[in-house]
Amino acid sequence: MIFHYNNSSIYYTAQGSGPTIVLLHGFLESSTMWEQIVPTLVSKRKIITIDFPGHGASDAIAEEHTMELFAEVVFTLLDHLQISTVTLIGHSMGGYVAMAMAEAHPERIEKLVLLNSTPAADSEERKLNRARALKLVPKAKEAFVSMAITNLFTEVSRQKLQPEIESLKTEALQMTAQGITAAIAGMKNRKDRTEVLKSFTSPKFMICGTEDPILTFQECKSIANTSDCRLFELESGHMSHLEKFQEIVKILHFVENICISS
Repeated sequence: MIFHYNNSSIYYTAQGSGPTIVLLHGFLESSTMWEQIVPTLVSKRKIITIDFPGHGASDAIAEEHTMELFAEVVFTLLDHLQISTVTLIGHSMGGYVAMAMAEAHPERIEKLVLLNSTPAADSEERKLNRARALKLVPKAKEAFVSMAITNLFTEVSRQKLQPEIESLKTEALQMTAQGITAAIAGMKNRKDRTEVLKSFTSPKFMICGTEDPILTFQECKSIANTSDCRLFELESGHMSHLEKFQEIVKILHFVENICISS
């Protein structure tokens, strides 16, 4: 389905009925990343997925897609659908957007799940890498996409999940260079929201991979501990929903069944 944000087309799906779960995808991904997970949740919940601007079937809408802009697009969709409160589950960049939403309107979030994500800002080294990527993408989009997606997986997972990895690359290559660089700029310039996570009083969870090549597990564990955030530890890389699918489903059902008063 399509709704319009400032005259730009934004793609979303809405399935099921009941309390709402919003699934937020990561960089170079789209709502298709949730296709296997949605059927495991939809029997008791309303499930919303969205393609962020510049991703999937949604238009790019700015030179820089900030996390605040992505958050505003999601809130606009929720208002369009007349949904007041939700459980947010964000993978990687989707977690950055979830944190921007938690800062802007914490009262609208019943539960918060960061999947292979962090509330922290980029390190200086990571910012330099993103600056290099901003220069590389317009010249060599295909090479960047191939490298970026491959680097999300552990060496073992690269062998086991080769068809899935190739499918991810194929989909990501449909993105325009503008859509890719707009998201890179937004991630590079995002603010640190560790204090936002600490002050968020509703149920909150982090699902982290011990072998994640993007996010250091010990840093994620430290953030979870200091933020009073329930940590789920998986032997996976950055793509736990593919590498440890059954475990992710069990965790999300656990989160789904927690009472808000807990």
